[in-house]
Amino acid sequence: MNDKHAEYVLTVLKEGSFTAAAKRLYISQPSLSQMVKAAESRLGAPIFDRTTDPITLTPAGKLYVEAVLQVRGITENLAKQVRELTEEERGVLHIGISIQRAIEIVPYLYPVFSKEFPCVKLEFHEQGSADLEKSILENTIDFACLATVPLNPQLTYELIKEEYVVLLANRECNLARKYPSGTAIDIREAREETFISCKKGHGIRKTQDMMFLAYGIQPRIAFEIDSIEVGKRTVAASRTVMACPDAFAALDGAYPYQVYPLKHVDVSRHFYVCYRKGMYMNRYQKEFLRILHEMPKAARSAAAFRMVTDDIDEETGA
Repeated sequence: MNDKHAEYVLTVLKEGSFTAAAKRLYISQPSLSQMVKAAESRLGAPIFDRTTDPITLTPAGKLYVEAVLQVRGITENLAKQVRELTEEERGVLHIGISIQRAIEIVPYLYPVFSKEFPCVKLEFHEQGSADLEKSILENTIDFACLATVPLNPQLTYELIKEEYVVLLANRECNLARKYPSGTAIDIREAREETFISCKKGHGIRKTQDMMFLAYGIQPRIAFEIDSIEVGKRTVAASRTVMACPDAFAALDGAYPYQVYPLKHVDVSRHFYVCYRKGMYMNRYQKEFLRILHEMPKAARSAAAFRMVTDDIDEETGA
């Protein structure tokens, strides 16, 4: 398998067209087409279906790309094993993570990890959850930290913590006047409230839409937003509510709104770290996983979270 051919094929696949791929590779489109045709000639079958837009793989092309990724994985594992023989704990750890999740994890992870491995650079790749697993398969990151349903057979998923859905409500909402913070409620109790909603593509948006559909409610949506932080601050400042993962319920370490665990919500998405199946790990990569698994012990549990919100209610008289 020719490495240059493989690189060009993967770039065309990622960019979706020969034109975009040629620009990315800084070569002419005819030169790129010639290289891909050479790869197809060696394979004995077309790799791309050129009648689609964006361009797609043929069945033979899918096998080719799968083989390329496997070979790259084997090569990387070999390089890591050889480097480890020198006992030099140096390198770069590429971590894929969403911006919202980075707020929770990076302040905890960096001081613990860097103290033990001062010569290992942490490089964070901030992406949406939908792109993180794809980035692992493309070998652009080592680990992905994300809320997901573990479905891809090419990846290994390690559960970091289970997550639940809560409803944040401004203290002036009718819902907040009716129930003390920390009370488990049915989502239908909020059907007359105005919602701040995450945009499609977020896990919490999918869960929210499923709840609305299951219970036959159509609350008013004030606006949609990508940032959970912006949504939380809006709830704190206006008579609105917002569905939110319990891990992100606090705002600047406090709860300037009412927080309600939601009953009868089937949550299949939890927080995982995932990586390529069969990936060889050196010592600092293994320690990275250990630190992540230790994180829930340092973080506030769901039970403690409920006690804190109850304490806030007692102090404020809400």
